Amino acid sequence: MVRLRTPRRQASSDEALVRSLYEQHGGALLAYATRLTGDRATAEDVLQETLIRAWRNAGSLTESAGSIRGWLFTVARNVITDKMRAKAARPTEVVETEATVPVERDHADRVVDSMVAYQALEHLSDEHRSVLVEIYFHGRSVTETAQVLGIPAGTVKSRSHNAMKNLRDLLHRRPVALEGVAG
Repeated sequence: MVRLRTPRRQASSDEALVRSLYEQHGGALLAYATRLTGDRATAEDVLQETLIRAWRNAGSLTESAGSIRGWLFTVARNVITDKMRAKAARPTEVVETEATVPVERDHADRVVDSMVAYQALEHLSDEHRSVLVEIYFHGRSVTETAQVLGIPAGTVKSRSHNAMKNLRDLLHRRPVALEGVAG
């Protein structure tokens, strides 16, 4: 006569199995997981997940199919491996302290601003562009720029003034004039 397991009987026998596995192997599994992870809390999570997997596979856990203890240790090692891989796939979490400065602004805005400025510079005349490049990109004074470009200092001043005026006009009044810039 074959006895069918009722849901209540099955639940109580599965619960008894998990309790039995915990009593017989829980301490050794916890020590093993703690040694591999280096963290007691993580090891407790590994033990719990191992017992849940044993509960899900209760029907296939028999000594005739192999060592239950060996199966539990293999499952625990696999759970630890899964946790390590998942942790490696995520960026490292950084705790905010007074020593760590929070990110105030995404650098993407600065990159876009630089691209727009470079493109706007291309729309200036060669004379205006060369003056701005010397002053703002090379960090030269008016006198140094005049010497490098071979023009009077007064011309450098007037060209830089007019070039900045033209840039403002390009960037603020006629943004469509800049080809390929999203906006």
